[in-house]
Amino acid sequence: MAVPKRRTSRSKRNMRRANHDTVTAPNLAPCTNCGEPTVSHRACASCGFYKGREVVAVAKSE
Repeated sequence: MAVPKRRTSRSKRNMRRANHDTVTAPNLAPCTNCGEPTVSHRACASCGFYKGREVVAVAKSE
């Protein structure tokens, strides 16, 4: 059975664990209808369009 030869230091242990908790920013692309930045493969929050057609009715504020 494999047994560690030396104790892993707190620093090395934390460096190994740090790679799992990284947070990346969402990839934003401009909406083809209104140009507002939106998350890819989601309906636009400002106009409700996805792939050139309206899929969500958005209330217009005047």
